[in-house]
Amino acid sequence: MLSVLSYGRLVARAVIGGLSQTDSRDYSLVSASCGFGKDFRKGILKKGMCYGDDACFIARHRSADVLGVADGVGGWRDYGVDPSQFSGTLMKTCERLVKEGRFVPSNPVGVLTTSYYELLQNKVPLLGSSTACIVILDRQSHQLHTANLGDSGFLVVRGGEVVHRSDEQQHYFNTPFQLSIAPPGAEGAVLSDSPDAADSSSFDVQLGDIILTATDGLFDNMTDYMILQELKKLKNTNYESIQQTARSIAEQAHVLAYDPNYMSPFAQFACDNGLNVRGGKPDDITVLLSIVAEYTD
Repeated sequence: MLSVLSYGRLVARAVIGGLSQTDSRDYSLVSASCGFGKDFRKGILKKGMCYGDDACFIARHRSADVLGVADGVGGWRDYGVDPSQFSGTLMKTCERLVKEGRFVPSNPVGVLTTSYYELLQNKVPLLGSSTACIVILDRQSHQLHTANLGDSGFLVVRGGEVVHRSDEQQHYFNTPFQLSIAPPGAEGAVLSDSPDAADSSSFDVQLGDIILTATDGLFDNMTDYMILQELKKLKNTNYESIQQTARSIAEQAHVLAYDPNYMSPFAQFACDNGLNVRGGKPDDITVLLSIVAEYTD
């Protein structure tokens, strides 16, 4: 039987041993993007960080790596408004804030909030709506801090399994939470959510973890199983391999979106809501694929 003193020594050794094994290295994300606008039926990639009405960014700061995706609400086109302007400006503003160091890694909602209110105060009139998802890797703490508003989102994959993911936010079927700027006098007639309504989370990541951030054009057309099968093709952490896998995932989602006989996740969700729907969901598709690696300048 151990004495209290002996037990205390064992606990102390265990604690000290655990501390000595703490990973003091800084982490980073090796990331690549790929996407398709839904109008590009032949798989022509739109240049830049906008795919159709989707927009995205990948930014680095000395304290963190930051990713973002946004999906412009297409309904604004019926009123003569280009939906990509809102999502694109929102993501560009988020990217600028990160590069200027005007953010706290543990507060991704703050990035969304500051960017959105800058848009509201913009001297150049801007109208529209979009969903948004912000993912931040804190280099030193190895924590992934996320904020997701609407039906874009992210997955964290480890050992071939999804170990963490975003929660989709819908007011009702096919009507996600969204940031909006309405014409003067029409604020009450346009669906608009506060950035503070975003679902936020923190998660400890490990070297080799895969992070997939995407708009609903991916998740509406590919199941988790399909995505995981594609991720098995990722052979190493170099950019070329990540880019190739991101493109493979985006291309498969794009093909499935136009398959009338495919029972897509979107079609299944529609059936669950009493609608008789079959086939993929033609939509803009944006995929950001990242691997957690050791930080190097």
